Amino acid sequence: MPRATTLILILILAGLCGSSLGQYNEEEDLAWLQYYLRQSRASSYNYVPYYEEESPAYAYSYPSATDAEPEPEPQPQQAAPWRCPQECDCPPNFSSAMYCDTRNLRYLPFVPSRMKYVYFQNNLITSIQEGAFDNATELEWLALHNNQIGSEKMGKRVFGKLQRLERLYMNNNNLTRLPGPLPRSLRELHLSYNHISKVPSNALEGLENLTALYLSHNFIFEMGASLKGLKSLILADLSYNNLRKVPDGLPASLEQLYLEYNYINAIPDDYFQVSPRLLYVRMSHNSLTNQGRLSSNTFNSSSILELDLSYNRLQKIPRVNTNLENLYLQGNQINEFSISSFCSVVDVMNYSRLQVLRLDGNEIKRNAVPPDAPLCLRRAAVIEI
Repeated sequence: MPRATTLILILILAGLCGSSLGQYNEEEDLAWLQYYLRQSRASSYNYVPYYEEESPAYAYSYPSATDAEPEPEPQPQQAAPWRCPQECDCPPNFSSAMYCDTRNLRYLPFVPSRMKYVYFQNNLITSIQEGAFDNATELEWLALHNNQIGSEKMGKRVFGKLQRLERLYMNNNNLTRLPGPLPRSLRELHLSYNHISKVPSNALEGLENLTALYLSHNFIFEMGASLKGLKSLILADLSYNNLRKVPDGLPASLEQLYLEYNYINAIPDDYFQVSPRLLYVRMSHNSLTNQGRLSSNTFNSSSILELDLSYNRLQKIPRVNTNLENLYLQGNQINEFSISSFCSVVDVMNYSRLQVLRLDGNEIKRNAVPPDAPLCLRRAAVIEI
């Protein structure tokens, strides 16, 4: 190839290469500019989450196209009211719960407004100041059991603003009276193992949503008609007290009544008839006798499935309904086996549904069982004499 022709080709190639290189640099400059703009926008927002010591700052991504609308920026929240007290734990994955239990606390820390479940049990708390929960109006569960709280060191309206509270645990304290007034929203009230001696008739007034009342292991000698207005009450545990008479009137909704370990010696004739849903009655370790203060028909309620009258001073088997399934009479002074207590008529069609009958620890002799007992008690799997 002639030298002139070669020179011309070299010049043409050099021109083409220069044009291509200039085009590449221009595109690179544009991409860098877009990246710079995106980074500038991303670094202009600094968001601090509620749990800044536990969670990294949130990262936001933006569209790469230069003509796209930017994402709206969230408004920063006030962190102070949401902070967890340093004495407690507030798990980020369960932000409505605050755990302050078993920390030797002698006072109640501040409760943030977002809390629904607060646990202060197993501490050394002796008092609850007025307004302690005024900020925490969303509370549903409040656990204060196993402390040293006394009635004289509680504000008069400490629970006044907790209109969503459903469960209150104050068992194992030094209370001498029921706290109150209590929120109408309350469903469970736990006050066992205190020093309460009396429950006035209006002490539980307005608690129409209460389903469970635990007052065992106190020193209660009088209940009055405090249970009568509790329209939703299902369980009442009044065991291990100093009651000498049953509460005046039971709610129609009641299903479980525990009165064991008291000093009760009399029950009105139709006492259990007003509670058509009553299933379990426990009155062991009382002072019940058949000497005029206990009607022979008192326990003949068609709804009761389990009746515990063990360790009283009964001389006769009380009359029970044929629907009863478990009857505990051990440790009494019963000296005869009266089949009429279980079946008013004994035949093929009339029999008791009783499955467990305990008569051990009485004065009945085994040969005193009447011959028609197997026909009446044909469902019984356990009979102990």
